[in-house]
Amino acid sequence: MQGVSAGLSAALELDAAGNPGEAFNVLKRASAAGDLPSMTELGHRLLTGDRAPKMVDHALSLLSNAARGGEGRALARLAALNAAGAYMTQDLPGALNLLAAAADAGDAGAQGQLTCLQAPHAAPASWSAMAARVAWGDWLTAAPVIALEPRVGRVLQLAPAAVCDWLIARARPRLGRALVYDAVERRDLAHDMRTNSAANFDYACLDVVQFLVQARMARTCGQRQQQLEAPMVLHYRVGQQIRPHFDFIDTAAPDYEQQIREQGQRMITFLLYLNEGYDGGETTFPELGIVNRGRRGEGLYFINSRADRSADRQMLHTGSPPTRGEKWIVTQFIRDIALRP
Repeated sequence: MQGVSAGLSAALELDAAGNPGEAFNVLKRASAAGDLPSMTELGHRLLTGDRAPKMVDHALSLLSNAARGGEGRALARLAALNAAGAYMTQDLPGALNLLAAAADAGDAGAQGQLTCLQAPHAAPASWSAMAARVAWGDWLTAAPVIALEPRVGRVLQLAPAAVCDWLIARARPRLGRALVYDAVERRDLAHDMRTNSAANFDYACLDVVQFLVQARMARTCGQRQQQLEAPMVLHYRVGQQIRPHFDFIDTAAPDYEQQIREQGQRMITFLLYLNEGYDGGETTFPELGIVNRGRRGEGLYFINSRADRSADRQMLHTGSPPTRGEKWIVTQFIRDIALRP
């Protein structure tokens, strides 16, 4: 980890020993003493309530102070929040400038992001010059859509190959068994209907590139970026699949009406295909007669619910297993209300 201090090292050791409460106290003391890496880590945790109370204003203050001290991870996190418009006005040029500062400070993630956002065969340049030549306006422009059916749209070029490769690299170390929400148990469980792996992200780890992809998805399907849930990256090996299922929130199941009331209906699903080199792995809608196998960088979105929030049961779909190679795909759920400011 870039920028590890004595205070942060001590906190991480306490985490590993199963004592996150004392780790939190160590981070607080180290932050108060001006330890920038500890300040950044504490800000990350307070931002999302990870092993700490959720205190957004305090988190932003800590991250801002660490960034002013040149701490790379703090600069990169503020860059991501600027790109998202999360807790602040969206500012893509400002986000890219912060990302360049993080890259200059040695943050490997910031360097990787700026590299993948360059045009193919771009000449080497300073991090600030690389940030300046990112075509950020393209990410705020809707991609052309081919309607496969009134509720299903195919996007031939949603993201460039280098961005797809970056998303795979970010997801790979985070993979775990993909889970299914059990409405009776009211928790996520492993289930035979879904045998693939998944990488989950939140606002403490989503980066500028991921928020740019979200921005383009939102523009393409005509929704606000604030309606997007945190994305998942799914990984399928040969034989792994997700059986026929729906993505909408079903009010017939226990506690789902409360979820719709508080968090909205899961109105749209947007997929981004990240790789090629595999056979099988189609996305199929049996009720609609649609079978889609996207190429790297292509997108597919579909509408799960009707205007009155009721479930559209014709949107049954499945992810078939690859018969050769491996498949990587981003799954992005979009609610019908804003999930954040």
